[in-house]
Amino acid sequence: MRIRTITTGFNLKLPLKEEQIRRIACFTNNARKIFENRGYTVQTVRLATQPWEEYFRSKNQIVKLVKELENLTHKYSVEYFNIGTTINPKHIPLIYDTIKSTSNGFCTAVISDGKQINHEAARQTARLIKRLSRISEDGFANLRFAALFNAEPGSPFYPAAYHKGPTSFAIGTENSDLVYKAFSKARNIEKAGLYLKKILTDEYKRIETIAIQISKKEKIRYGGIDVSIATSVKPDESIAYAFEKLGLGKFGEVGTLTVARTITETVRNLDIKKCGYSGLMLPVLEDYGLAMRNNDGTYDLANLLLYSSVCGTGLDTIPLPGDVSEKKLFALLLDIASLSIRLNKPLSARLMPVPNKKVGEMTEYDFEYFVNSRIMRI
Repeated sequence: MRIRTITTGFNLKLPLKEEQIRRIACFTNNARKIFENRGYTVQTVRLATQPWEEYFRSKNQIVKLVKELENLTHKYSVEYFNIGTTINPKHIPLIYDTIKSTSNGFCTAVISDGKQINHEAARQTARLIKRLSRISEDGFANLRFAALFNAEPGSPFYPAAYHKGPTSFAIGTENSDLVYKAFSKARNIEKAGLYLKKILTDEYKRIETIAIQISKKEKIRYGGIDVSIATSVKPDESIAYAFEKLGLGKFGEVGTLTVARTITETVRNLDIKKCGYSGLMLPVLEDYGLAMRNNDGTYDLANLLLYSSVCGTGLDTIPLPGDVSEKKLFALLLDIASLSIRLNKPLSARLMPVPNKKVGEMTEYDFEYFVNSRIMRI
């Protein structure tokens, strides 16, 4: 297991002062060093602010601000920053300018608060996804944007991260290798939860102990661990292949829903301080087995929505045809929102139309955390 991110959330103050960013970045990097000294690999450190509309003044102001944040995060060795989310449909088109103006900035938009759907926000988001897809030939800019549904602050994972309250930090891990190990030992669904609970508890208790020590020393609140099962591009750490170790068939075939439910119930019952989704992530392009099974056609978007009913994050890193219509994207966002409301659970959508690609063609990303796969039908 690796630590994918240590994310520190804080309230950005204006006018922007370098000292505030320096202090937050120094704390986060010190936390990274402590974990690394204890033998952990820390892939990234990240910052997240309160929702950006709380400090929004104008288009020029917000674009200038994100450029300054990008310069400062580069200067102080922070890989990514997130300016949080907006609930105002009128602000959603401006996300295009913030994403286009940076290389490491993330942002989100709220489609549903868990009680009702903001239809105009869904329409604006569908339009935004199309616009973002045209920034580069591979549609990669949509990696840094997501639609949110009933998502709470405090998650360490991107793009969903945003902050509320006193400065705090949270941890997200890349841990599908542990599921692979546990299910390889269990070999059947009856024992799967027991094996998984033990291996995850042992690992997370060690991480939590270190995090609490950091919190007490630095007097910065520890927000918890998002214990979501996050995936890997390595074949022997694939979440899809882990499912298949239980003898119920290939990922996407009957039985997949049961395994997804088993994993989710296990992680949500872990006796540690949790935050964020704390479920199961199934990002198509971020897991070797998921990418391969997509190529095989064992599952589709309807399957992923079905699995979201018992697990984690909704639809994540979904490769779509470049000519997908705003109408189709709008309809898909409404479906996710409806699922989130009906089940009262947080979901998100990170949809990635690829210009000039059609259903069945392969993506051609050159990104270390992606596995190329076939364009999916919507």
